[in-house]
Amino acid sequence: MSEPLGDGQYGQYAQPDPSQGLQQGTPQPEVVAAHGKKKKRGYAAGAFDVGSGANAAVGGQLPAGGQAFAGAPSPAYGGYTQPDQQPQQAQPGAQGYPQYGQAPDVQQQQPAAWTPGYGADAANQGYPAPAGPVGAAPGVAGITQGMGNMQMGGQPGPQPQAYQQQPQLPGQQGPSAPHMNRGPLAQLYPSDLTNQPFNVSELDLPPPPINVPPNTAVTASAHSNCPSKYIRSTINAVPTQNSVLKKSKLPFALVIQPYGSLHDDEDPVPIVQDQVISRCRRCRTYINPFVVFLDNGHRWRCNMCNLSNDVPQAFDWDAAAQQSVDRWKRHELNHSIVEFVAPQEYMVRPPQPLVYLFCFDVSYAAVSNGLLATAARTILDSLNRIPNADRRTRLGFLAVDSSLHYFSIPNDSDENAETNLLVVSDLEEPFLPVPHDLLVPLSESRQSIEKFLQRLPEMFQNNQSNGSCMGSALRAGHKLISALGGKIVVLTASLPNVGVGKLEMREDKKLLGTSKEGSLLQAANSFYKSFAVECSKNQVSIDMFLFSSQYQDVASLSNLPRYTGGQTWFYPGWHASRPEDALKFASEFSDYLSSEIGLEAVLRVRATTGLRMNTFYGNFFNRSSDLCAFPAFPRDQCYVVEVAIDETLGKNVVCLQAAILHTTCNGERRIRVITLCLPTTTSLSDVYASADQIAITTYFSHKAVERALGSGLDAARDALQSKLTELLQTFKKELGGGSMGGGGLQFPANLRGLPVLFLGLIKNVGLRKSAQIPSDIRSAALCLLSTLPPPLLMRYIYPRLYSLHDMPDNAGIPDPETGAIVLPPALNLSSERFQPYGLYLIDDGQTQFLWVGRDAVPQLIMDVFGVEDRTQLHVGKGRVPELEGDFNERVRAVVQKSRDHKSLGVGSITVPHLYIVREDGEPSLKLWAQTLLIEDRAEQGVSAAQWLGQLREKVVQ
Repeated sequence: MSEPLGDGQYGQYAQPDPSQGLQQGTPQPEVVAAHGKKKKRGYAAGAFDVGSGANAAVGGQLPAGGQAFAGAPSPAYGGYTQPDQQPQQAQPGAQGYPQYGQAPDVQQQQPAAWTPGYGADAANQGYPAPAGPVGAAPGVAGITQGMGNMQMGGQPGPQPQAYQQQPQLPGQQGPSAPHMNRGPLAQLYPSDLTNQPFNVSELDLPPPPINVPPNTAVTASAHSNCPSKYIRSTINAVPTQNSVLKKSKLPFALVIQPYGSLHDDEDPVPIVQDQVISRCRRCRTYINPFVVFLDNGHRWRCNMCNLSNDVPQAFDWDAAAQQSVDRWKRHELNHSIVEFVAPQEYMVRPPQPLVYLFCFDVSYAAVSNGLLATAARTILDSLNRIPNADRRTRLGFLAVDSSLHYFSIPNDSDENAETNLLVVSDLEEPFLPVPHDLLVPLSESRQSIEKFLQRLPEMFQNNQSNGSCMGSALRAGHKLISALGGKIVVLTASLPNVGVGKLEMREDKKLLGTSKEGSLLQAANSFYKSFAVECSKNQVSIDMFLFSSQYQDVASLSNLPRYTGGQTWFYPGWHASRPEDALKFASEFSDYLSSEIGLEAVLRVRATTGLRMNTFYGNFFNRSSDLCAFPAFPRDQCYVVEVAIDETLGKNVVCLQAAILHTTCNGERRIRVITLCLPTTTSLSDVYASADQIAITTYFSHKAVERALGSGLDAARDALQSKLTELLQTFKKELGGGSMGGGGLQFPANLRGLPVLFLGLIKNVGLRKSAQIPSDIRSAALCLLSTLPPPLLMRYIYPRLYSLHDMPDNAGIPDPETGAIVLPPALNLSSERFQPYGLYLIDDGQTQFLWVGRDAVPQLIMDVFGVEDRTQLHVGKGRVPELEGDFNERVRAVVQKSRDHKSLGVGSITVPHLYIVREDGEPSLKLWAQTLLIEDRAEQGVSAAQWLGQLREKVVQ
């Protein structure tokens, strides 16, 4: 057991008493800037040499032949002002945001400037303390109560009904379950953003409840309305007229995440096996919990278009058991999300098998950095994980340098046959050298495939070719699998520089940070989009795994996954000689191969008459105005659909239904149907009270990527700031009404996180104004911003910060009730949360930083890392060593739990790299970690306080 805080060996680096300055026994921090002047922090020129230089290697060593990314210049004095320059005066708005290593001026700071002790009386701290068990999302009531306790106009505010905890229905799951039969809509609760500082725990709150009138559903099931895990609406009360929506300036959009994990057994959904599928004759809506039965149950009225339909005769009959069944127990009348096994009429052709065609780069770059050997080994080790329940899964292999190399793999029954290598040098019209044996059934050629994968690295180990005819290889791969459809998996460490789709080295440092930077984020060659559209028609999906230490033109190559339902994974400066690099890729690639994707899928969203699906965002091809085509349907992405109100809505609820028709990995044709019911309103305040800040941020993340690719980064950032200003102005003008008094910045309690989330989006590596971010890094970030499911997107926009040196006793150990590891309370992303003697974890879901303060006590370093002095720490990519001792075990558990996407209800293959950062260590690594502290002012970005100040000025104008 761990020692109690304050008494045991960790007590000396628990919490300082704010009235005493730093505690006795703690080394006093050096004062960096004298006379109250603060140094302005810029990012180091090398802050984004990710995966190269000191960031890459454990101990800061670069492997032989290692190269800095795109030849970035060495950082100038760590990116700070040069010693001979005068440090700039602190910006007036940055008060209360001290730089690293500066002793807090206790008397001048707000009470919220220091982290209150766990369990301390936080009512006076300027933000509510996390309620409930540490690590759990505080209840809405807790936050609201905290806000109610804050003095507004001199009187403590009452707790509003709007945000009180709702009683749970029997069997209802957690906070994301729908709130049915709850009576009136959520009430509006204004709060002042400037006087009640935002607390990161507010991002874990469930969305405002969906209060549909009693008896809207045909059964009393707790699962009849869709949980926010699968669909989130930007507004949970829909205005009956478009004029009200327009006046609100809020978007109406759905964020659809159809799958909660990579595998069915981790996220079971009710399956309707009997192939009795009842649909509306007119609008083709699937029967669901919100239809109305008429004529003694012989007919049902569609909840979308009001047409009466006959109930199928087999609806109340179990053909297998030859007996009648209770209609009210049918899954489709009790569950908002079901999967129907589709009958014959849903198939244009027999269900396609799962097909993977692996396209290996075998040029000198991919052989020398170990990509070919690592990829071949991972596939070999993962053959049992590739879905193959119906024994129809097929694999094919193609190698690429300046020629195409096909592999004809024999059937296992032919014992004497060997795999043949067939080389094709004609790149203009690549032909298939043999009609068969290039795509082989995994079950029938398993031993031959294993032998081939073991030999593959040796075949090309002396290859000196620097050519890559990837465009020609893609054409050849398309020709090979287009009759069946399937996945082309591209693993490459080179820029395609030969033949069709040839790309040039166009990274130009002079353009970075200028208005012309946007051109580097657009495809350089029209081949990639037009070829992707061709693939989509033939049910061919493409995934890109990119590994170059040089410029690779992610902007062009990412078009292939974008239009075929795939994804782009980027590993800058990757090298198999570093165990962390090899393990990360092997783990991710193995999980990728095991994922149960859907095949030849289409997504359509239907809605109540008067609503129309307007625009779709995500990785797919928009085949018609309302049909999205996915050659392969992944399980780790989300999609955004903008909804238009075309005519007045006459009902007190509207329904929206997403349907995904797909073939499972096991060759079964299925339809996943997800139904959401929302109340309607004529009131603007209801619309604002129901707005979901997470869904709104996700929607504008997709809009910002579209704007960045179309009009440039400046336009994308400006659009985000303009939108936020517009929302604040609208709220003040239409609903604020001076009820708060004073000149604060008013916004509803349920949207308090929006300003800081938009700031995080503007400061994200994909959109940030900077002349130091290579365009490949930026393009890869834009891919993430437009595909990550909301829980991971929020982490990417507003990373998690945990203080480890003083974490509560129950952090890092399993919760006695749930068995899940408890995380310490998350902190706001500001350097004023840091103590110079502390140990902190910063995690954005893609990368983790373990920050070691420059005054960290030797005992802490010894307990966590097993070295006597922090100067002996290996900085850069690494891991926390496994040591005997309770504290080391808890730190490792917190690092592991923080990257647990399953607990967030999403599928993901990503295993974040962990970087060890010393505050007084490698400057570029330290500055990279600091770029995640988005509430600080840095380089060309403003602090959170300045940001709110700017917004307030614009709103007051």
